[in-house]
Amino acid sequence: MRILVTGGAGFIGSHLCDRLLADGHEVLAMDNLLTGSTDNIAHLSGERGFSFIHHDVTNYIFVQGELDFIFHLASPASPADYLAYPIQTLKVGSLGTHKTLGLALAKGAGFVLASTSEVYGDPLVHPQPEDYWGNVNPVGPRGVYDEAKRFAEAITFAYRRYHDLNTKVARIFNTYGPRMRADDGRVVPSFITQALAGKDLTIYGDGSQTRSFCYVSDTVDGLVRLMGSGFAGPVNIGNPDEMTIEQFADFVLNAVDSPGSKVHLDLPKDDPKVRRPNISLAREKLGWEPLVSLEEGMGVTIDYFRDR
Repeated sequence: MRILVTGGAGFIGSHLCDRLLADGHEVLAMDNLLTGSTDNIAHLSGERGFSFIHHDVTNYIFVQGELDFIFHLASPASPADYLAYPIQTLKVGSLGTHKTLGLALAKGAGFVLASTSEVYGDPLVHPQPEDYWGNVNPVGPRGVYDEAKRFAEAITFAYRRYHDLNTKVARIFNTYGPRMRADDGRVVPSFITQALAGKDLTIYGDGSQTRSFCYVSDTVDGLVRLMGSGFAGPVNIGNPDEMTIEQFADFVLNAVDSPGSKVHLDLPKDDPKVRRPNISLAREKLGWEPLVSLEEGMGVTIDYFRDR
């Protein structure tokens, strides 16, 4: 197939491009490079079947020729990024999703929206199933990302119902792996870079809040399986193995053999207290579940940051 990946120079997007090319597809990566980087796809330069388009999807999108499928991943995806670019985050979730859906309609292409576990907000149901509507503060600082993705889901399903377009929605939970930016503010690169430098690890709050970490190859496999399925979603793509941030800090310190300790700062506003996906639907509808252990995935990720 000929497939467009918006956000294709980003962390997950670049790994998705790798997978699609390995599966024999022609891939067009589109990115405005606000938070993505051509370094993530430099190894694909000159690769047969791959091309890069520098473009902002909140503007009209022109793609010559046929398209079979679109993965819409374009968006700032870490708190540091969407707090630095709040308007751009809202625009790519709304205007950008509208433009990419319009392109899918014009080309008769299938469409996968990369949504997020953040649509559940600071959840009152645990673990989070897809039929939970969430607990989101629409006017808080994180609302720019949460509500952008909630709108993106709504318009994606509106196109499915009104235009009979083949759309699907994946809700991605905390994903980690090589090509994360060291300064993107997420806990995995922050802890690893601090530990490698022998610094104390910065924990926000008392460390009792939980996260569930999914290695990037597993996340990408879930997206690809959703593309090939007859299921519209939404479907959770994440690892149900949950741990506290305090436990994760200890894990990283031990894995890096760092002399650093831990320091605690105030918890940011609306930071989720718990995060764990219910993946029953992914198992049933996609035959998917994560395969990479935290020890294996973090080993590769730590090596990536150590090399840099």
